[in-house]
Amino acid sequence: MQVKPAEQAALLLSFLYFFSLLAAYYIIRPVRDEMAVQVGVGNLQWLFSGVFLTMVALIPVFGWLAARLPVHRLLPLVYGFFALNLVAFNLVLAAGVPSAAVAPFFFVWVSVFNLFVVSVFWSFMADLFSTEVSRRLFGFISAGGSLGAIAGPGLTTLLAPAIGIPNLLLVSAALLVAAIGCILALLRIGERRPEGLQRFLRTSEQTGGERPSLWIGVERILRSPYLIGICIYLVCYTLLGTLLYFAQITLVPELVPTSEARTRLFASVDLTVNILTLSIQFLLTGRLLARLGVTPMLAALPLVSIGGFAAFGLAPILPVLVVLGVLRRAGEFAITKPTRETLFTVLPKEEKYQAKNVIDTVIHRAGDAASSWIAAGLTALGLSISGMAFAAVPVALLWLATGLFLGRRHEAMRSADGAQAPP
Repeated sequence: MQVKPAEQAALLLSFLYFFSLLAAYYIIRPVRDEMAVQVGVGNLQWLFSGVFLTMVALIPVFGWLAARLPVHRLLPLVYGFFALNLVAFNLVLAAGVPSAAVAPFFFVWVSVFNLFVVSVFWSFMADLFSTEVSRRLFGFISAGGSLGAIAGPGLTTLLAPAIGIPNLLLVSAALLVAAIGCILALLRIGERRPEGLQRFLRTSEQTGGERPSLWIGVERILRSPYLIGICIYLVCYTLLGTLLYFAQITLVPELVPTSEARTRLFASVDLTVNILTLSIQFLLTGRLLARLGVTPMLAALPLVSIGGFAAFGLAPILPVLVVLGVLRRAGEFAITKPTRETLFTVLPKEEKYQAKNVIDTVIHRAGDAASSWIAAGLTALGLSISGMAFAAVPVALLWLATGLFLGRRHEAMRSADGAQAPP
């Protein structure tokens, strides 16, 4: 990586910004999972539905703000709002309000928080750095987020027994304040060197003059078997993840009695996932994708899930659940998601932005909500954890078939684009 002297300060601040941001999130993610335990497996479908409805309501509000506020006002407002929310949750818990009463609101809040903060970060990075500079520096900046994702659960594991769960929220809020400090420092650098900043790109400019619309994106998806396949692929992943989450919320309270111990367990799992993800990304992802191509990479995690859910059905115990969960999440972050993103590279520019926006937000969260109701329905029918694991195997087979279809279609479209390109 080549770094010019004039870029060093902005690079370091961006690294620290992303580190603080993901550390803040991964401190409270295990707390969210513990809150889900307190809500109970019988109510999880309501939580996922609440996340979906809240997200659908907030996306237009955020879009309205982003279209009207300059970046130097929008970013501190967003992160300051979330930091104050964390302080408010801390005060409510410190006042003696039962955590079970706070749990549904906190679960929905964290899930919505996760949706916005990373998106806002990368929008700012795209505004701050030119295309040429971003190609040189974004890998290092991304590493800051990966290290934050490791530091966050590590801090939770270390601090939860010492300071208690409510005070972990203040640690997360402090990291968000640190992120705001990085933003302000970056803006000062931009003011001193305005030629280094790009104009804040409006959505209409990013999409070739056509503003993305929810309904336009839906129409494009319905007209394309390829995009429908991407939606099915994503929904299969979310359904299997939800079934595994229901099993986790059922098994963990039976074996881990205290709230602090469960929070430490969830943080330890997050820490393992993030270390494994970073190792795979650093050592394998790029090489495997370049050597094997899209189709085997899309098939890898479905194959793991077929074997993993079959094994969990035969032995529905916590160690098998943890291993399967770690492999699935690390595989998603390090292999499946990067490969899934490449599926959009063969699409026209309008579809790339409009359809992708719908898939990444509405389809993803709607899949979570629908999956939670399916899992709740299977539970209501009396299906055991073992039975739900075996029921997941056909879904994993559909996921595999969809991945094979998408990989072959992607290669065919890429070959067609290459044949049409001028020599």
